[in-house]
Amino acid sequence: MSRIGKKPIALPDKVKAKIDNRTVLVEGPLGKLSYSLPEGINAEVKDSTLTVSVAQGASGKAALFGTARARLNSMVSGVATGFSKVLEINGVGFKGAVEGNRVSMQLGFSHPVVFDIPQGVKMSFDPKQTVLTISGFDKEIVGNIAAQIRRVKKTEPYKGTGIKYQGEHVIRKAGKTAAGAGAKK
Repeated sequence: MSRIGKKPIALPDKVKAKIDNRTVLVEGPLGKLSYSLPEGINAEVKDSTLTVSVAQGASGKAALFGTARARLNSMVSGVATGFSKVLEINGVGFKGAVEGNRVSMQLGFSHPVVFDIPQGVKMSFDPKQTVLTISGFDKEIVGNIAAQIRRVKKTEPYKGTGIKYQGEHVIRKAGKTAAGAGAKK
């Protein structure tokens, strides 16, 4: 049994959870989310807590017990407070801007890179146009969008140019001239 799966999920004051057949519906001030429980996993709402359990005789499905609880916990905290990811764009001439429901970025290609902003997600750049903040109530969507944008131009190890998560450490390489100078003696 999963230790994480056994923990009850506390529902904040403004968050309501409802179970309809095998679907858990969570509604809060930021939006509504739903999750279909895997077979053999049950959920129950009592007072202001949401608990997840494994059904009798469904020991083969117990592997999804902790995952189901973690997904439900992310839904509850998402509709209550939301999630955000921060990306940094490094490089000469690299910048971006939000234009309506699209994000346009200059990343050293011959064309601007354009992403559509999905519904329920907000994106904004800082005044220098190099720090992109992605926020929303669905953790999965926010993380996937951040990963797609980062995948366009990953940070390269020699100059450090590209897109990285804020706080991400990029291991830098020395390069040919620095490596060659140390070898000759």
